[in-house]
Amino acid sequence: MTPSARLSAAIDLLSAMEATPQRPADALANAFFRERRYIGGGDRRAISARVWRILRHWRRLHWWIERTGMQPTPRLLALAMMAVDPQGRENPDDLFTGERYAPLGLTGPERRLFDQLRDQALTHPDMPRAVVLEVPDWLLPRLERTFGDGLEAELAAMEGEATLDLRVNLLKSDRPAARAALETDGIRAEDTTLSPWGLRVAGRQPVTSCAAFRSGMVEIQDEGSQLVVAAVGARPGMRVLDYCAGAAGKTLGMAMTMENRGHIVACDVSEPRLDGAVRRLRRAGVHNAERHLLVAGDRWARRRSGSFDRVLVDAPCTGTGTWRRNPDARLRLRERDLLELTAKQADIIDRAASLVRPGGRMVYATCSILREENGDQVAAFLARNPAFSLVTPDGVDDDLPPGLAVAGQVRLTPRQHHTDGFFAAIMQRDS
Repeated sequence: MTPSARLSAAIDLLSAMEATPQRPADALANAFFRERRYIGGGDRRAISARVWRILRHWRRLHWWIERTGMQPTPRLLALAMMAVDPQGRENPDDLFTGERYAPLGLTGPERRLFDQLRDQALTHPDMPRAVVLEVPDWLLPRLERTFGDGLEAELAAMEGEATLDLRVNLLKSDRPAARAALETDGIRAEDTTLSPWGLRVAGRQPVTSCAAFRSGMVEIQDEGSQLVVAAVGARPGMRVLDYCAGAAGKTLGMAMTMENRGHIVACDVSEPRLDGAVRRLRRAGVHNAERHLLVAGDRWARRRSGSFDRVLVDAPCTGTGTWRRNPDARLRLRERDLLELTAKQADIIDRAASLVRPGGRMVYATCSILREENGDQVAAFLARNPAFSLVTPDGVDDDLPPGLAVAGQVRLTPRQHHTDGFFAAIMQRDS
């Protein structure tokens, strides 16, 4: 594709996102490119990079466009990004040509907009703080409560691109062998610094098409998610429950640390998500896992009360820790979403707690950076459930690096740990 055609496709993709604002951008992009199979891999990456750059600067671009008296549109957002993008200035006349597959030429008002914004800094002193930080107005006080004086640095780290991390499947390989296998397919990876099983790949590489992935030697999983698995400390012979398993990403990791011995149950309320786990479990060579669909009136949990050595509650959350991957999620998040989620989290953690045996442990985890979903949620649970207490692992019963868990809780952020934002609380049932 020509640069102009790539720009035109980016504007079309932004238009599709604008038409269905509640649908995640990555899902829309996948559908967009499936319908346009003639767009090659390099073109897809270039188009996506432009769109995601705009999503990361959405509020500031809107502020600049509205300041000129115009209403933001996908076309104007792309033009404004070209004007203020610190990564390189493009000449709009080279791209808005009106030729085949190219966007139409600039109108007079559009040219004036570009000229007004050209060489401007992306951030302006008159911008409200929430606009500068690219967060909803209502969320800013909650983020300030979470990070205090470190807020700007934390959110700046979230403007970068997410890393591509892999977890080596020890049921089939080890890190040196997995690195070598990836290298055979032209993919260079380095050991992660925190996860004992992690590899980090530079840039966006076609990992899913390589032999190491197809054979189950590696699985795509952020290093922070791997550390949640490490916090559980599932060991051979244990009975383990993944209570909100989804497509079983963490189930795979726990089955690995159990060396395929013992029994692990992956539960979820979504049948399609659990069905999606089947191929992943088979590819990874996992033999000690079963799936269970949670439905209203189900007696399954009652029959298994107090029977699990480890219970992982990977709770549904706002996903604020994944904003590097999903910058559009900031635009969709509403205050009522947070209120609904915290109520749901409290209900889930109470239900899951009944399944932990005396002396067993429950790990409550989210991919959120908000105190309301993390420390506050755990404190409220412990106040309701005096049989549980926070415990700090000793490095024998888990795979966490020393010092990462403080007072039984792990807090990960992109700035401090170069992972997605994650939280995990490790609690033991004392009686």
